[in-house]
Amino acid sequence: MTWEDDLFALLDDLEQQADALYDVERAPELADRGRAEYQQVTLAGRLMATVGQPVQLGVRGAGPVSGDLHRVAAQWCLVSGSGQDWIVRLAAVTTVTGASTRSVPEVAWSPVARLGLGSALRRLAEAGERCVVHLADGTRQDGILARVGQDFAELVTAGDRRVLVAFDALAAVQSRD
Repeated sequence: MTWEDDLFALLDDLEQQADALYDVERAPELADRGRAEYQQVTLAGRLMATVGQPVQLGVRGAGPVSGDLHRVAAQWCLVSGSGQDWIVRLAAVTTVTGASTRSVPEVAWSPVARLGLGSALRRLAEAGERCVVHLADGTRQDGILARVGQDFAELVTAGDRRVLVAFDALAAVQSRD
């Protein structure tokens, strides 16, 4: 080995030591950056990555809702299972089991996924299907959704009694047919 080889070996060793020190100093910064980025992830984003998979949702006022996650939007999701469909308001979701470890940022969602809760309920009202409206306080109403306003839905119950349900009080709507 010549003195030039010794010199290059020494410089390579010093460069590797410098890289190792840089990595040690940078690791906490990368961890902090990862935590800072993760705070931007929403429940809807995690659920969007789970579409097509079986989930179990804990829903305030309705209890557990299990089935395949079919659709997700910023305010609601659609779960199908046991021959019933559930439109669940995300604000009423307390727990999720079976969610993907990934997430999909809102900018990557299709325009259909940007539809609000009112759009989902209007579709149910147009179908004229019987449903059970579960409220966040644990009460429920059976009937048919007749009309849907900006922040409420009109439910026709037995005896043609009309009940207005504010979206803020709504936990989930379960199909009956």
